Amino acid sequence: MKLTAVHTDIFKAREHLPAFILRHIPSVPEKSILAVASKLLALWKGEILPYESPAQKEALIRRESSSALKTPLAWLTIKDGMIMTNAGIDESNADGKLLLLPKDCYAAAEELRRALCARWGVKDLGVLVTDSMILPLRAGVTAAAVAYAGFKGVKDLRGTPDIFGKKLEVTLVNAADSLASAAALCMGEGKEQSPLCVIENAPVEFRPGANADEIKYPAENDLYTPLFQAAGLIKKGDCND
Repeated sequence: MKLTAVHTDIFKAREHLPAFILRHIPSVPEKSILAVASKLLALWKGEILPYESPAQKEALIRRESSSALKTPLAWLTIKDGMIMTNAGIDESNADGKLLLLPKDCYAAAEELRRALCARWGVKDLGVLVTDSMILPLRAGVTAAAVAYAGFKGVKDLRGTPDIFGKKLEVTLVNAADSLASAAALCMGEGKEQSPLCVIENAPVEFRPGANADEIKYPAENDLYTPLFQAAGLIKKGDCND
């Protein structure tokens, strides 16, 4: 697998994202995946507000999430069925503004994929929207996929044998988040100014469209649900246990 981060100009609010990408990446091979920082989608779709105060940001976090829990560093939130920090609202590299995730990140990813397929003349293309995240009890940020289109984000290995012939019973491989984390490591988190990354030879199955439900996992089966329930982030009534 080959990952190539792309240094770009500074993307401006409501600038046309497909045109911006084509200016910096004239072409890609068939069966490539383009990782795009979520900030670009927020700016493209005009999800921008001037920063006014901590109280304003807190109100936005509560509005944008289905559940929110204050922690020493930030708000731990659930948004669109995904655990994330501050409901995805970002201040870094935002020039004094607040950037909010688009209302439908998956629709935006598919819109971008279709536009790029037409201009690049490729059939199989993935678009992967990345955002920073924090793993429990681990130092530093990694990344996750807030949306993707054009490929299967989850590999189902249930029923397949391991190297000793034992059938796997519960193994699902999260390809989308794994690729997001790898791409983010190349793209950087500071002043690198590389919000795009071309991924070649990724071990995924390409398919048209976007499926927002594929990667969601039921809370009643999730490893961390007891912790989230104890903290009040998830109510017991929200699980079918």
